[in-house]
Amino acid sequence: MRGRAGRENLPGEVVIQTYNPDNFSIEYAKKQDYDLFYNTEIMLRQRLKYPPFCDIIMVTFSSNYENEAQKMAKMWHETLNKIKKDEYLIYPPMPAPISKIKNKYRYRMIIKCNLSNHIIDILNEVMQKQETWKIKSTRVAIDVNPSNMM
Repeated sequence: MRGRAGRENLPGEVVIQTYNPDNFSIEYAKKQDYDLFYNTEIMLRQRLKYPPFCDIIMVTFSSNYENEAQKMAKMWHETLNKIKKDEYLIYPPMPAPISKIKNKYRYRMIIKCNLSNHIIDILNEVMQKQETWKIKSTRVAIDVNPSNMM
C-alpha cells in the first residue's frame, strides 16, 4: 500500500512557488518550526491589529457607474469620520482589487474595530443616512471578518 509523499518510509518533497522566498512563513515551514511561526504570526497580528485582536469590516460599493460608486464610498467615509470616536480605524475607500465585475464598478473601504452593538448601530445610522444622498444605483454590502478580501 502506498501513501502520499512523506508518509511512512518514503521521503516527501514539496515545491513552493513564491515571489517572496525569504518570508518568515516560508523559512519556518522549511524548518518545520511551527511554534516559531505561530509566535511570530500572532505578534504581527497583534501589532497590526488583525484578527483575532480586532474585527475587520469590509464595506463594498458597486454600481454601473464608477463615479457613483466612488461618490457613495467617499460619503460613507466622511460620515464615519464625523461620527468617529476612538472605537474604530477607517481606511480611505479605494477601488477593489478586482475593480469591475459583470459591468459593475467596485470600491471598498476597510474598518478595523472590536465589533460591538454600538459599532453596528453606527453602521445602521450611516445606512439610513445614505437614503438621503440620492445615489440609488449603488449597492452597499457590509462583510464582517471576510474570508476573502477581493
